[in-house]
Amino acid sequence: MAVRKAKMGTAWASEMDVMATLQKARSNREGQQRLIGSLKDKVEGRRGELARSLADLPQQQRIPTVNSAVAGFRNELKRDSAERRLIHVREAGKHMATALAVKPHYTSPVQMLMRGSLGSERRSRLMQQIAGSGPAKLASFAELAAATRDMELAAALCSRMSDLDVDRRPFAPSELAEALVGDEFRRVSQALMEVERLAHEVAHDDTAFESNGRNPHRDINAALMRRAEEQAGSDPYSDDEED
Repeated sequence: MAVRKAKMGTAWASEMDVMATLQKARSNREGQQRLIGSLKDKVEGRRGELARSLADLPQQQRIPTVNSAVAGFRNELKRDSAERRLIHVREAGKHMATALAVKPHYTSPVQMLMRGSLGSERRSRLMQQIAGSGPAKLASFAELAAATRDMELAAALCSRMSDLDVDRRPFAPSELAEALVGDEFRRVSQALMEVERLAHEVAHDDTAFESNGRNPHRDINAALMRRAEEQAGSDPYSDDEED
C-alpha cells in the first residue's frame, strides 16, 4: 500500500473560505465575459456600419475593404483593453493558485472527519473507552455515530479501525465518514475544481480574443473539467440506492 507523502507547501482554507474564493472567481469570470462581450459587440457594430456605408461598392471590393477596416478597429480595441483584460487573467490565476494550494487538505471525507475534532478531550476519552471493544460493539457505535451525527465518536471509531486487520473491521471508515461529511466534502471538492476551471476559461477567452480564434483543444479540456466537477458533486452511493 502506497504511503501518502506530506506536502508542506500547502495553504489552509476552511470550507467557508473555499466558497468565498469560488464566489470571487465566478464574479471575475462574469466581469471578463461582460468586457469581452462588449468588445465583440463593438467590432460587429463597426462591421455593420462599414457594410452599410460601402453598400454601393461591388461585393468583391466591399468585403475585403470592410474586413481590413474591422481588423484595424479590432487591433485598436485590443490595445485599449489590454490592461483591463489582464486584470481578469491575473485575478483568475490568483484564485487558481489558492485552490491548488488548498486541495491537499480536501482529499477524502475521512481526512475531513479526522481533522474536525482533532485535539478534542472527549474524542481522546472515547478512544480509551472503545479500545477494548470487539467488532459487534464497534459496529453498533458506528451506527450510533452516523445516526446522531457524532463527529467525535466517528473520528474515534475510525482511529480504532486502523488497529484492526482489514478482514476484522466491522465497517469501513470511508463509509462512516461519507455518512457524516460526504456532502461537505463533495461541495468543497466541486468548488475547488470550478475555481480551477474558471481560471482556464478566463485565460482561454483572453487568448481567443487576442488571436481572434478559439483553440478547440482548450474548449474540449474545459468541457472535460466541467464533467469532472459534476461527477465530483454526485453521491457515490446514489446508484446503489436507486437499485
